[in-house]
Amino acid sequence: MRAVFQWSLGTRTLELGKRTLIMGIVNVTPDSFSDGGLYLDSEKAIERALQLLDEGADMIDVGGESTRPGAKIAVSVEEELRRVLPVITGIRKLRPDALISIDTYKAGVARAAAAAGAGIVNDVSALRWDPLMPRTIAELKCGAVLMHMRGRPEEWRTLPPPGDIVLLVKRELRDWAEAAVLAGVRRERIALDPGFGFGKNFEQNYPLMAHFQELQSLGFPLLAGTSRKSFLGRTLAKDGKDAAPADRLYGNLAAHTALILKGAHILRTHDVKPAVEAARVADAILQTH
Repeated sequence: MRAVFQWSLGTRTLELGKRTLIMGIVNVTPDSFSDGGLYLDSEKAIERALQLLDEGADMIDVGGESTRPGAKIAVSVEEELRRVLPVITGIRKLRPDALISIDTYKAGVARAAAAAGAGIVNDVSALRWDPLMPRTIAELKCGAVLMHMRGRPEEWRTLPPPGDIVLLVKRELRDWAEAAVLAGVRRERIALDPGFGFGKNFEQNYPLMAHFQELQSLGFPLLAGTSRKSFLGRTLAKDGKDAAPADRLYGNLAAHTALILKGAHILRTHDVKPAVEAARVADAILQTH
């Protein structure tokens, strides 16, 4: 069974758990691992967002900085805002009711994006990298996704083994969520993401997926993002060569289905229409008693 939550997003409340919600990805970056450079132009990014909404996305996640493996984190607040604000305002102008998430770990970007119409802040650092972020999120009263990451992208290839990855993710997500609550972020505004691929090597992602249901004990809605990740590419390898990001769709649909059946409330994906259809089938299984 999947728990039902009322996710408070400031100006609206979203019911989670009755059906799986789909978060469509729009990366306004030159260097994201899968779609870097495709939507750096704001008009193209807006067009892509509208396409994903038409395909059934419940929300759009707009990001202006890549956290791909090996990335050096160096995009300024000003540059990130230059990338994302025209996209957020453009989506809101054409689809006033669209739910927009800003993918950022910077308090300045979160505040400006919320003012422009974003209702969710999706922070890969779980509010830990910018000391102003916890207070900012508390003041904004928007939804907040806290993601688990081991180390920073430039460190991932040299991180020591984590031991039991499931226990580590559960413990640290619990600690970081409680830290957010202590900083003034209300519990009903928080969702958690175990961060597939973020500081987890290839073989560590599958135990995390196999035991995903254990994260339900944390008592928060769960978001999962496996879209086009490299661990899927390795599993789908042919002739010793990993499958390219664009060739990981069917494998990812298997991951999506498994995650829904184990309790995921939201799926973050590049490929919205297939995800919507897979979710409908998985939800029908969940609703069968």
